[in-house]
Amino acid sequence: MSYTVSQVAIALEAEVFGNGSIEIIGASEPALAGADQLALAMDPKYADGLSQGAARAAILWEGADWQALGLEAAIVVPRPRYAMSGLTALMDPGPEIAPGVHPMAVVDPSAQIGEGAAIGPFVVIGARVRIGPCARIASHTSIAEDSVIGADALIHAGVRIGARVTIGDRFISQPGAVIGADGFSFVTPEKSRVEEARASLGTQTQAVNASWTRIHSIGTVEIGDDVEIGANSTIDRGTIRATSIGDRTKLDNLVHLGHNVSVGVDTLLCGQVGIAGSTRIGDRVVLGGQVGVSDNIFVGDDVVAGGATKIMSKVPAGRVMLGYPAMKMEQYLEASRNWRRLPRVMADVKALQKAVLSDDKDD
Repeated sequence: MSYTVSQVAIALEAEVFGNGSIEIIGASEPALAGADQLALAMDPKYADGLSQGAARAAILWEGADWQALGLEAAIVVPRPRYAMSGLTALMDPGPEIAPGVHPMAVVDPSAQIGEGAAIGPFVVIGARVRIGPCARIASHTSIAEDSVIGADALIHAGVRIGARVTIGDRFISQPGAVIGADGFSFVTPEKSRVEEARASLGTQTQAVNASWTRIHSIGTVEIGDDVEIGANSTIDRGTIRATSIGDRTKLDNLVHLGHNVSVGVDTLLCGQVGIAGSTRIGDRVVLGGQVGVSDNIFVGDDVVAGGATKIMSKVPAGRVMLGYPAMKMEQYLEASRNWRRLPRVMADVKALQKAVLSDDKDD
């Protein structure tokens, strides 16, 4: 597809200068841009690259002199990274899925497929499933019985959606995600060693484990509107009540939500985050990569946790956390400085011990 510079500017809600009728077929880094590409020079440090490439038009930072840079047209944006979201949304066609139901898809006769939906080959849709209007479902996806998918969903290849899962509008799932698997919940006939260790904080662990017996997950998963799930992420269904994800929340690749987890709205969970069962995550929370959250606790609204933080207990709203175990970020940074000083401190202690012992001998 091609776009005029003016069309791009409208999509970005930005101002265009110069010849807005110039057509471009894509975007490029400035030094590599061809004459039919839009150069992305949204910071002064990229200005030199414009002279190395052949772009006629570019997206520039506020205050840039587009004519001095040798351009025929320019789009000026106040917040470059936000402009990238609009530009990529305009230029990303998504997977190519033919409208209608592919002849190699298997759709139960009781399923309801919304107007304008596109169902790819080898998709399996179970009994009484409802697919919203204009949903797009790529190949090798399976959607089990009684599930509901909202309007304008985009489900990439190989996604597995379990029974009775409910998903809102404009949902996006990357390949390989599994939504609605059984939770990891097991119990022994008598109190297990794990239960004793937890109750006694490790001081009593005499019980002997019997065989583990499964507690089945008869709940489901409920997902709000405008939610995105990353590749190979897994969301377990609830034991009795639903595991839930609020509107506009985004999960990165390889994120795991245990059974009964509740995640609020506008929350961001980065790669390899793991949240144990029955934990509640508030609104607008950001958990960096490899953050782990213990079970049965609450992480308050607007909490931010840096990468690899391990949250073992409740976190009040608005805290910025780091470390293992999680601490306020300023406490962790101070503690880490002290840890680095420990070898020197220990050497000083040994020197003092040696001096004291020497004095005692002299006496």
